[in-house]
Amino acid sequence: MNEVLTHPGREALPTAPPLRTADGATDPAGDHVLVCKQVHDVTHDTKTFTFEPAHPALFQHDPGQYLAFTFEIDGREISRCYTLSSPPSRPHLAAITVKRVPGGRVSNWLHDVLSPGTAVRARGPMGRFSTVRHPASAYLFLSGGSGATPLMSMTRTLYDLAAPADVAFVHSARTPGDIPFRQELALMAATAPAISVTHVCEDDEGRTERWHGHRGRLSPGMLQEIVPDFLEREVFCCGPAGYLRAVRGMLHAAGFPEARYHEESFAVPAPGPAPASAPGPVGSVGDAGPARRFTVELSRSGTTVECDAGTPVLEAAARAGITLPSSCGEGFCGTCVTTLHQGSVTMRHRGGLRPRDTARNKILLCCATPLENLVVDA
Repeated sequence: MNEVLTHPGREALPTAPPLRTADGATDPAGDHVLVCKQVHDVTHDTKTFTFEPAHPALFQHDPGQYLAFTFEIDGREISRCYTLSSPPSRPHLAAITVKRVPGGRVSNWLHDVLSPGTAVRARGPMGRFSTVRHPASAYLFLSGGSGATPLMSMTRTLYDLAAPADVAFVHSARTPGDIPFRQELALMAATAPAISVTHVCEDDEGRTERWHGHRGRLSPGMLQEIVPDFLEREVFCCGPAGYLRAVRGMLHAAGFPEARYHEESFAVPAPGPAPASAPGPVGSVGDAGPARRFTVELSRSGTTVECDAGTPVLEAAARAGITLPSSCGEGFCGTCVTTLHQGSVTMRHRGGLRPRDTARNKILLCCATPLENLVVDA
């Protein structure tokens, strides 16, 4: 998994009960306290970290959902969202699978420091990218790089439950050595007739293994060869932004119905100014002026905070001691998406919202600044 996960348009509120506990496995801030149980290598630069609750509990989540973690690194608290690669059909433990990112502060800390016995905090589960929300008789899972993790949770779930759904899992990797979960996927394909797995590798240069499978990048002809009936399936796609663009282009050209396509992105664009096409004010527009101060009511918690004009709602909440789900903090990932019930904001993001989300009064708390008093679903 990449250092920061992007999940455009996803809900930032749990869609399943997070933990079922008998004696309070949460800290005073409401986060769940999780203890690392095991760390194991998945590839040369990817590890899986398995956690159990600090107190007896069962994890209840949908396959494909994620947790918002808080890690204490060098005396600072840093939040990141990571998808659960473990399935809800194995509820006693929860696992995330993280790829080391050069220069990535959190991913390198996880790889180098986190070990069994270490306690971390997390909120969730969150996210709408799940087969539970889109049941079908036949699925096509398309993943690139670290995007395999939510699809692995979905595949493990269908396998564990002996679900009758037909699953075609097609993963694109740079080299054979970069293929995650390779042996486990092969076992599932060998023992479950409804599951097929295909890997596509760009090359095998400099590696000890000679690749004899599909080579290069996924193309329309290759997809047609691997999954001839792909137009009849429910498609879940996850991976870097460039990979998602290519897949969307292929499916659109083939006439694939948009309603049966679901995606989640695990890449963050390079830092830079917000694009000119980024949305402006949401709701009724007015000039608040830099000196004005407004109230922001968080409807779910019943809390009200003050927020200056020009200050993002997420920042105002943090100053008031309230931690809300967030990750990148720059309008990339969509983790802090919520619904604006009342009022208006100005907002310039970097791809964390789609036009259809904006039309439904969705905002990103990390980059939404008030134009008047607000009521938000948080």
